[in-house]
Amino acid sequence: QVQLVESGGGLVQPGDSLIVSCGAFGWTDDFYAILWFRQAPGKEREGVSCFSQNDEKTYHASSTRDRFTIARDNHDKTVYLRMNNLQPDDTAVYYCATRRGDCRGYVFEGMEYWAKGTLVTVSS
Repeated sequence: QVQLVESGGGLVQPGDSLIVSCGAFGWTDDFYAILWFRQAPGKEREGVSCFSQNDEKTYHASSTRDRFTIARDNHDKTVYLRMNNLQPDDTAVYYCATRRGDCRGYVFEGMEYWAKGTLVTVSS
């Protein structure tokens, strides 16, 4: 069983930056990825970013590629999603998820474990 520990989120103003983090505990090796999804009110959930623990490769959806970055703390392998220049359209519940594999192919499919989600609200 893998557990996800997610933190961050909150209320920010347009143009602000925010970091959310996610740690996955229980995998027996490094061949897994940590991914972020989001679901805005009235919309379907969409994949945002991916970090591959094995080779440290990343992937971002085209909608956020220019503003979001993803990186890892090498000490405990917690993954951080930094969201820059946030806009009201970024308001959503952000979910951390994990699966075996890396950030290639069908990146946002096949999630095995999900965190509960954290709300990010962008409003003036």
